[in-house]
Amino acid sequence: MQARKKYVLLGLCACCWLVLFYCGGGAQLRVLRLLTRQRGEVMRPWPNWTDRAFLPRYAHLDELQTDPGTIESPRQRRQAWSTIYKDSRCRMETCFDFSRCRRRGREGFRVYIYPTEKNDHVSESYRKILTSIGESRYFTTDPREACLFVLGIDTLDRDQLSGQFVPNLDERIKGYPLWNDGRNHLIFNLYSGTWPNYTEDLGFNIGQAILAKASLNTEHFRPGFDVSIPLFSKEHPQKGGERGWLVRNATPPRRKYLLMFKGKRYLTGIGSDTRNALHHIHNGKDIVSLTTCRHGKDWEKHKDARCDHDNQEYER
Repeated sequence: MQARKKYVLLGLCACCWLVLFYCGGGAQLRVLRLLTRQRGEVMRPWPNWTDRAFLPRYAHLDELQTDPGTIESPRQRRQAWSTIYKDSRCRMETCFDFSRCRRRGREGFRVYIYPTEKNDHVSESYRKILTSIGESRYFTTDPREACLFVLGIDTLDRDQLSGQFVPNLDERIKGYPLWNDGRNHLIFNLYSGTWPNYTEDLGFNIGQAILAKASLNTEHFRPGFDVSIPLFSKEHPQKGGERGWLVRNATPPRRKYLLMFKGKRYLTGIGSDTRNALHHIHNGKDIVSLTTCRHGKDWEKHKDARCDHDNQEYER
C-alpha cells in the first residue's frame, strides 16, 4: 500500500511538472532565475592558458569588439546576393535569344558596342577591350544586326571607393531601348564590392546578361553561361606585346610547385592576417607572391615595415 502511494505521488508530481513546463513559461523562467540566484552569479574570467604565447592570433581584440551593425550576417549576405543575381538559373537556352544570331546565316554573329557618352570616363583597360572588339570582324555599327551587345559604360571597377566607379548605373542601362533585362548582353568586371565585406555587389542588376568576371564566386557562376576571366592590369598589352620568358615547355612539369599571385595586401580587416602570413613562401622562382599596400584612402596610417619593399617589387 505504501508503495502504491509513492507511485501515485510521483505520477502527480510528474504531471504537475509537465503542465508547468508546457503552459507556464513565465513560471519556468522564475524557477530558473531562483536556481541561478541560489548558486551565485560569479563572473568567471577568460582562462589564462600557460601556452598562450605559442597560440597564433588570427584576429585582434579590437576587430572582435567592433559594432555588430557594421558586419553583415550570412543571412544579410545571401539576401544581397539574391537581389544582385536574380537570374541565377540563366543558361544559354533560357536567357539568350539565338534568333538574333541567325539573321545573316554564317555571318550572323555580330557584336554591337553602345556609344560612349561625352562625360563618361573609360579606364585604359576597358578601352582596350572595346578597341579589340571594334577592330574585330565581328563588330557592327548597326544594332539591328547585332547578336551580342556590349556596354560603352566602364563596368570593370565596381568598388564604390574607387575613382573609376560609375554611379547610377542601374538607372542608365534600364533606359537603353535594347537592354531587354540584359538579354544578349555581355558585361565585363574585374573588381566588385567594397571594404570591409567585399561582396560581389556590382551596384546594378545584371538581369539576364552574360557576366565575364574575374574572381567569380562558384556560388554565383552560371555554368555554360558566365565567363571566368583572369585579373589583368592596365599595363597588359592589347595585342601581342614583348616575348614572354617561357623558353621551354615540359609536360608534365618538372617543378613541384608553380604558384603566382599579384594583388593587394590588406593591412587591416578581413583577409589581412592570411595574406600577411603567406609572404614567407615567396622565393621569386616557382612561387611568386607580389603584393602592394596601396589600398584604400588611409593605407599609410597602417603602413608596416614591409610596405616600401613590397610596393617596389609590385611595381617592378
